[in-house]
Amino acid sequence: RMSLREHALSLFRSAVGTVRPAPMMKRALKLQGDGCPQLLVKGQAFPVKRDLYLVGFGKAVLGMAAAAEEILGDHLVRGIINVPLGIQESLQRAGMQEMLLKPHSKIQVIEGAKNNLPDAEALKGAVAIQQLAEGLTADDLLLVLISGRGGSALLPAPIPPILLEEKEKLTKMLASQGADIQELNIVRKTLSTLKGGRLAQLAYPAQVVSLILSDVIGDPLDIIASGPTAASSHSVQDCLQVLAKYNLLHNLPKSVETVLSSSPTKPTAPENYSHVSNIIIGSNTLALDEAKHHAEGLGYAALVLSAAIRGEVGRVATLYCQLIRLVCLGLAGLAEGPLSDEVRGNLLQLAAEMEIPGLDLAKFLQALQGLGPEKPVCILAGGETTVRLQGSGKGGRNQELALHVGLGLHRAQATEGSSPQGRCEIIFFSGGTDGQDGPTEAAGAFCSPGLVAEALQEGLDVEAFLRNNDSYTFFSQFQGGNHLVVTGLTGTNVMDIQAILIRAM
Repeated sequence: RMSLREHALSLFRSAVGTVRPAPMMKRALKLQGDGCPQLLVKGQAFPVKRDLYLVGFGKAVLGMAAAAEEILGDHLVRGIINVPLGIQESLQRAGMQEMLLKPHSKIQVIEGAKNNLPDAEALKGAVAIQQLAEGLTADDLLLVLISGRGGSALLPAPIPPILLEEKEKLTKMLASQGADIQELNIVRKTLSTLKGGRLAQLAYPAQVVSLILSDVIGDPLDIIASGPTAASSHSVQDCLQVLAKYNLLHNLPKSVETVLSSSPTKPTAPENYSHVSNIIIGSNTLALDEAKHHAEGLGYAALVLSAAIRGEVGRVATLYCQLIRLVCLGLAGLAEGPLSDEVRGNLLQLAAEMEIPGLDLAKFLQALQGLGPEKPVCILAGGETTVRLQGSGKGGRNQELALHVGLGLHRAQATEGSSPQGRCEIIFFSGGTDGQDGPTEAAGAFCSPGLVAEALQEGLDVEAFLRNNDSYTFFSQFQGGNHLVVTGLTGTNVMDIQAILIRAM
């Protein structure tokens, strides 16, 4: 029988596999007919009346473009994509030929945005994309490939007279004052020629079809890569509010003041986007659905908790530890009783405090109760947690979350003596779908209460590792580092995936 670790790894690989560029594009995009061909995207048909063009930006776009060119063949007239600096060389080195364009491709590749910051090369690519869009006619079709991760930095085109450096400086000032990604995007969009739906506006009257790989919780179209082809729900007023909140209104460059004072006060009306179709073809939800299907095939009773898990790793770990306690009580035939009621109450309170978007925990717990004790249980979740950096160690949010969960479970077991949890085999896994977790080569890690017990017996101070944000060092010096998961670059990114696997011993 396979170990829980092997199962967890196989679930993660299946989840990532389903949102890799080539399979994702081949599922979503087809070209049909010869006379007047049609582009079929997830069942929607778009006639190709004359010429078909392609533009794209973001970390996963190179692989998406390679797959698209294969599907579109000679119908594609020309394409321009903006991708991260050095990505072609990285993929070449990793032997991922399927993510690279063929020789004599009709798609021009521009690499820029070093360290995910807008730069002159990214601007050059953005200008080329803008010029292509402006030259289209009503009979043309523009296919836009958007990968959320890195998409915003790879499409920098400030409204003149704003200079790239000025916009960059303003964004950095906001970030250093504590502005969140939503607030940063509101300001970026307002000062951009292409974001906030403006790329789609420039391409009018051509038909615009956007294929989107989402890396944002809830998949909001106007937030992913700052929404270049989606109607913006924000106005210049929203931008001024953000700048006022961080006391930056009196500190703006002259050029920014000029643009803000002449910006339209209302967002562009949605009816001005009738020529645009935005279609999400890859997301955390899709990856979790695939993992659930895979888990059921392995014999688990599988449930998806949420694709919108967010919050500080310690809090998220507490939520997972309580969930695991509840499952173990159920497997021990103690689903009804004072202890289960107490754990359930703790969970509901915790979920209410954490405000996870769209999570109906009461309904989830009901489904959990209905599982019955005969099958092992798999709980899946996704999203993006945050880490408070206080140490100088090495690790990423996934490894830190895994270590927090392992320690929490070990503590619960130690305080409860002969707890039902002790009669369960448990593994927790968390990994980044892009194959990288923080500044390490690991995508994430597995942890179990047994691993923490073993570490403590060997005299390791697990809490000290966590305080120093040093989860990578902990996992790598333990059992030959085989609790770390190293996948290499995956060429995709839909945030993180977590899996809890539990079976009665």
